Amino acid sequence: MMAPPPTDPRDPEPPLWEQLAEQHRQLPGGERLQKVLASTGWGSRRVCEELIAEGRVTVNGEIAVLGRRVDPTTDLIEVDHAPVGVKPGLVYYLLNKPTGVVTTAKDTHGRKTVVDLVPSEPRVFPVGRLDADTEGLLLLTNDGDLTHRITHPSHGVEKEYLVHVRGRLSAGELRRLREGIELEDGMTAPAEASQPTPGVIRLTIHEGRNRQVRRMCDALGHPVLRLVRTRVGPITDRSLRPGDWRELSTGERRALTEAVAAQARRYDQPS
Repeated sequence: MMAPPPTDPRDPEPPLWEQLAEQHRQLPGGERLQKVLASTGWGSRRVCEELIAEGRVTVNGEIAVLGRRVDPTTDLIEVDHAPVGVKPGLVYYLLNKPTGVVTTAKDTHGRKTVVDLVPSEPRVFPVGRLDADTEGLLLLTNDGDLTHRITHPSHGVEKEYLVHVRGRLSAGELRRLREGIELEDGMTAPAEASQPTPGVIRLTIHEGRNRQVRRMCDALGHPVLRLVRTRVGPITDRSLRPGDWRELSTGERRALTEAVAAQARRYDQPS
């Protein structure tokens, strides 16, 4: 077969409508990206179009263009490098874990687990851990991409705790919490710490080491008497009773994704 003749640079450029039609034919099938983003709470379609135009949205690792069509069941859609849960069947639960319940999908000793407190279908997994004696807010989901981002040891989202300890912390001990505590597995990252009342600490960390808060307080000589997680990233709910759960709202899911993206950008910046 003969090759097509070379294009003469003097040939007139095709009309704009023909160029757009050709671009449209080259786009994959599926739903328009801005419509998918809008359905997950990222704002109106106009706002989502602006996100795409600013180059903040990627599909399968490639910067998306306006008009891009996606398949939510197979495509990985990210805003500011944080995955957007758009696949059908994804659920996001917020549980107020009571004491005595273990943070696992199945316990070999027959103890009640956090999974027992939420619907059995679809199957979900806890995001991070709270030990059996710790109370408070815990996310459960079947969104593996978001789970990985939230629990990443280098740039996980903030977790806030209300810590009742034995004794009153001095100003120097609070400063040590803010600067980092030397533990057997290394120095902790700087934390936000305050003491609203004697013996009660409000502590915010972004790491996820095993029993980290308890070990930090033990290192200061103030054993923990009660430990309650009050916030995960931007998610909080003072009205949720121990043992109760609810689904995250669309706005909360968006805020959580944005928090993950912001933390990732902060980590990726050169020091």
